[in-house]
Amino acid sequence: MSIPPSRRDFIKLSATAAVGVASLGIAGTASAAESPRLTPLRIPTPAGTFDAVAAGPRHGRKVLLLHGFPEFGIEWEHQLRALAAAGYRVVAPDQRGYSPDVRPAGIGNYQLDHAVEDVHAMADALGWRRFDLVGHDWGAAVAWIAAAEHARRVRSLTAVSVPHLGAFAEALRTDPAQRKASEYMDFFRQPAPIPEDSILASGPPKLPGVPLEKCAEYFRRLSEPGALTAALNWYRANDFEGYERPVTVPTLFIASTKDTMVAPSGIHATKNWVTGPYRLEVLEGIGHNIPEEAAEATTSLLLAHLDSVCG
Repeated sequence: MSIPPSRRDFIKLSATAAVGVASLGIAGTASAAESPRLTPLRIPTPAGTFDAVAAGPRHGRKVLLLHGFPEFGIEWEHQLRALAAAGYRVVAPDQRGYSPDVRPAGIGNYQLDHAVEDVHAMADALGWRRFDLVGHDWGAAVAWIAAAEHARRVRSLTAVSVPHLGAFAEALRTDPAQRKASEYMDFFRQPAPIPEDSILASGPPKLPGVPLEKCAEYFRRLSEPGALTAALNWYRANDFEGYERPVTVPTLFIASTKDTMVAPSGIHATKNWVTGPYRLEVLEGIGHNIPEEAAEATTSLLLAHLDSVCG
């Protein structure tokens, strides 16, 4: 079994590389003083209380940003600051399993349908009637479903790295390149604590484009009791089948040419699953961690997409 580099590098994480959130420029550091402030936020829902970071004026247009694995909401630090500076109200939660107060036991609690419900529960708690939705990796999977099922509430969608799940599931069934690219999931789906022990016993990461201190912060949080098992349960609970509903809202899909986890077939087939306005942007020479490795390009594309969508 081969594991793609960005996932393989995460398996080298070390507990000795821990840092505090403050060193990432959140709430009260020098970098926060030089750009829009990122504020810790707690979002109560029926499933539990989600941790999040927020930025921008409370009256601004609402944008929800969903992270992937092994990241947390701070994956979107660059985009949070830029969108806040442009007048948007932006919130990036730590998703189910990543937030300590929303970490239910049992693999079934990490099926994507639960995460989709979390999106709408968080929007309810925030008082958001309509909002723009952005997701990367697992966050993109959640966002595709949420946008398809709740088009009246989701104003626009920006999906990063992961295709529409109809296209992705088809690629897994029919494309040897995608099956090869997804072999790392077999390792993550092994029973606990097999992958957990391997990950937690390994060395520091070198995720492309991600500062070492942020990789260390991801690891510090995933080292908390039950956190890594909850994060890996997303892989154990889901096979990407059953989400064939098309997306009707204006959609931007940002992919990349060096993503070792997503084959081109699913990327290019995604257009068949969007009936609303659709734009595909493929970033040359960038890997899977697009929001951090290509932060400027991601932010520029996202801002242009949001500006193009009215209502």
